Amino acid sequence: MKTKKMLPLLGMSVLLAGSIAGCSGNNNAAGGNNPSGNAANTPVETENAYKDKYDPEVTITTVWGVDPELKFKNGETIENNVSTKWAKEKFGINIKSLWSITDTNGAFGTKLRLAMSSGQEMPDVVTIGTGDATIAQDLIDSGMYREVGTLFDQYASDTWKEAMAQDPNVWNQYSRDGKKMGLPVLDYAYNHDYILWIRQDWLDKLNMKAPTTIDELEKVMDAFKNQNPDGLAPDKVIPLSIGFKTSMNTWMGDPSWIFGAYGTLPQQWNVAADGKLEYGSVNAGMKQGLGKLKDWLAKGYIPQEAALWDENKTSEHAVAGTAGIIPGPYWMSGWPLQDTVKNAPDAVWAPINIPAGPDGTVMRHGTQFTNGVTLISTKMKNPEAFFTYENYLYDNFANPQPGSELDNGLFAGYDYELDASGKMIANDQISGGYVNSVRYLLVRDGARIPDAQMKALLNLANGAEPTTRLEKDVAVNYGKGTPAAAKVLLQQEDKSFKNMFTGPTTETMKAKLDYLNKIENQTFNEIIYGKQPLDSFDSFVTTWNAGGGEQITKEVNEWYDSVK
Repeated sequence: MKTKKMLPLLGMSVLLAGSIAGCSGNNNAAGGNNPSGNAANTPVETENAYKDKYDPEVTITTVWGVDPELKFKNGETIENNVSTKWAKEKFGINIKSLWSITDTNGAFGTKLRLAMSSGQEMPDVVTIGTGDATIAQDLIDSGMYREVGTLFDQYASDTWKEAMAQDPNVWNQYSRDGKKMGLPVLDYAYNHDYILWIRQDWLDKLNMKAPTTIDELEKVMDAFKNQNPDGLAPDKVIPLSIGFKTSMNTWMGDPSWIFGAYGTLPQQWNVAADGKLEYGSVNAGMKQGLGKLKDWLAKGYIPQEAALWDENKTSEHAVAGTAGIIPGPYWMSGWPLQDTVKNAPDAVWAPINIPAGPDGTVMRHGTQFTNGVTLISTKMKNPEAFFTYENYLYDNFANPQPGSELDNGLFAGYDYELDASGKMIANDQISGGYVNSVRYLLVRDGARIPDAQMKALLNLANGAEPTTRLEKDVAVNYGKGTPAAAKVLLQQEDKSFKNMFTGPTTETMKAKLDYLNKIENQTFNEIIYGKQPLDSFDSFVTTWNAGGGEQITKEVNEWYDSVK
C-alpha cells in the first residue's frame, strides 16, 4: 500500500555500535548445564552450536515473494545480491533460494500454499507478511514448522528479547497450547495509527481554529465547502477525504475514528465493558456513526464516491489541493502531502488531534507491533544459525548510535550514500538509484525495535540535531513536518486501540465469515447512501449474531481467555 517514496522510512531501521553481542542463552548451548551427572567442578567439553561465524559454512534455504516495486542494481537478483554475499562473508551462512516469485495478486501466498500441499521441499526459514496471515497459520498447523520459543530463549540476544518484550501480546497469534510456533516480525509502534491532516492555510484565511470535537469539525467542513478560501466552487471541494472501498478500518483516508467518537471501532475486536472481546461493527455506537456519515454524505462533506475509494484514491484530492482534511499516519507530510504545493502553491498541511465525540470519547485504530512472522522448519539442521544472523541485525542494525560500524546504512550505494564531506545525501540522489536493500534480508525490514523510530522523531521534534542514523534518515529524506506530527500523535497515545483478536481463524469463521462480511458491507453502505433506513442496523446485528456471529464471538473469547 505504501509507495516507493516511503520505503526508506517504513522499510529501513539502522545499525547499532559494536560487533555482534553475545547470545543471552549461549551458556546453555556451550554446556553451562551439566546433564552428565558429573561433579560441578568437573568441566564438560561440549561444542557450542551457536557461532558468530560458521566454518565450514552452513546453508539456510528460503523462498521469496518479491515486491514488484523492489529494485536491483549491479546485475543482482533476489537469489544473489549484496545481502546474500554479506551473509556468506560475515557469518559463513549460505542463503539458498528454493524459488522466488513476483508477489502480485497474492502470488507468493498461492505458491507457498501449493508447495505445502503438493509435497515440495519446504524452506528452512520463511518470512510471511500479514497479507498472507491465513497461510502462516496453516503452515503452523501443518506440523512442518517447529516450536521456536525454546530456540528464542536459548539463542536470541538481549536486544532482541527486550524489543519483543515491549508488547508480549505479539506472540499470541503464533502460539498453540502455550507453545510459541513462530517468531513475530516486529514493526515500529504507531506506524499506521493516524491523526487528521488539515489545510492550515484554509483555517487561517477563515479565521478558524482546528476542530477538537465532532461538532466543531462539522462547522469547519461546512466553511471549507461553502466559503472556500481558494475560491473553489462547493461542488469542487471535498472537506473530508475518506474512503471505505476496502475497509471501514484502514491506514489512510480512514473513517473508523468517526465511529470511535461514539465508543466503538468497526471491523476489529475490542475489549467490552465486561472485559470480553466484542466485534466492533455490532456495537450500538456504530448506529450513531453510520447516521453521521449519512448526514455528511448528504451535505457533501465526504466524497460521493467514498464507497468506491481505496486508500490511495483518498490522497488524490488532497494532493490536488481540493480536499481540506484527510486522516492518515504521521509520515504523510513527506508522502503524499508534500506534492500538494505543485497544485496549490499556498497549501500548508498541519497535523491535528482526532476530534472527540459528544461525551468526549476518542478512539482510533492502533497499529500492531508486528507485520508478519518467521517460521523455522522442523528439518532445519542448524536453526541456531538463523539467530546468529538475526541477532546481529538487532544488535547492530535496529537502532544504531553515532560512530557505529554501520552508522550510515546497510549497504553503501544501495540504501545510502555519503557526499565528499561525509554527509548523508537524499535517497533520490544516490548514484544509480536508491535500492531498499533491507528487503533482500531474510526477515522483513531486517530488524525493528518498536519504540526506536518514535524516540528518534520526538528527539527531532524537541529541537535536537540529528545524530543517529534514524534521526538523519528522517531529516534528509522526509517532510519537515514529520517529527511534529509524531508528537501530535503521541498526545493521544491512549486513544489508540489495537485489534485484540490476533489468533488463528476459528472454525465458524472459516464457514461463515465471508457471508457475515458481505452483509455487513452491504448494510453499512446502503445506510450511508440512504437505500436503507438507519434502524436497519438493528436487524443487521440480529442477522449477524444468528448467522454465525454469536458462535464466532464465543470462539474468539475462548482464544482470548487462553492467552490472557
